[in-house]
Formats: sequence, structure tokens, C-alpha cells
Amino acid sequence: MESRSTETFATRFGETARSLGRAARLRGLDVPTFRYPPGLAGVQRSIRRRSGSATIAVVVRGRPWGAVVADMVEGIVVANDLDPARADTVRAALWLALEEPALAA
Repeated sequence: MESRSTETFATRFGETARSLGRAARLRGLDVPTFRYPPGLAGVQRSIRRRSGSATIAVVVRGRPWGAVVADMVEGIVVANDLDPARADTVRAALWLALEEPALAA
């Protein structure tokens, strides 16, 4: 049963990352790589920058899905070093991109 749960989770995480990536690219933003879990103990989200690209890692186990998605959205904002006004607009657009029925479940 664990394997099936992991497959479902991995699929959901991948679909969310792809949807966020498409929405970010449409707004001219750099799209970070998403992974789980962070390599640092005791953090909910981490960002690693290398050679101009960013990797956002989030904790998923034992957390509500909305918290995981919020960390992914915020990771895009942080990776792109957005000013407060643009960050607010981008956050709203990224959340709207996730309102597809398949991701809302």
C-alpha cells in the first residue's frame, strides 16, 4: 500500500510542479527545480542556488497539501527575487494556475 501512496503523491507533486512551472514561464520567470525532502534537517523549505539555477526542496510528509503547495509557490517568488508588488501578483497567478480539477483533489 505504501508504494501506491508514494506513486500517487509523486504524481501529484510532479503535476503541481509542472503547472507552476508553466505559469511562471508565461510570466517571464525562471522556473526552479522542485524536489523533496530538503537536505537540511529541521526546515520546511530550502533553496539551493547553483550556476544561475535554483532548486526548491520541501517537506511533504506529515503536512497538509496546501502547505506544501504554498512552499512551492513561495519558492518561485524567492528564486526570482521579486519585489513585493510583483510577488503578490505572481503568487495570485500561480495559485490560479492550480485550480485545475485534477490538482484541486
